[in-house]
Amino acid sequence: MTITYEWRGAIDNAPLNALHADGFGSPAARTAGTDWRTRLHRHSLGWVCAREDGSLVGFVNVAWDGGVHAFLLDTVVARHRRSRGVGAALVAAAADGARAAGCAWLHVDFEERLRSFYVEVCGFRETSAGLIAL
Repeated sequence: MTITYEWRGAIDNAPLNALHADGFGSPAARTAGTDWRTRLHRHSLGWVCAREDGSLVGFVNVAWDGGVHAFLLDTVVARHRRSRGVGAALVAAAADGARAAGCAWLHVDFEERLRSFYVEVCGFRETSAGLIAL
């Protein structure tokens, strides 16, 4: 099977909500009402969709500050397609899209369990950062 990656690919809320429920292990009812199409068009520089035979199997959102800083959010791969390079390809396509849009920096926050993916696989370098839970 071939997986294709598309910068600012067409978004259908139901499949993206289902992917988030599968990928993040949350109940589908919790994400069912999210209007991704409106949210992405209103707040994002872009996003990348990974599709296999027309089905959404991966997604990453690229938010930005309106200038040179872009930020990865919601990187998710369907459970049945993990450990096959889909996540790394999503991040690479997101970096290409942000670079083409004139961004100079791509930031990502991640949980400790994802450190090797982002640092070793995707090539991010570690930096100091801060976080306030609201």
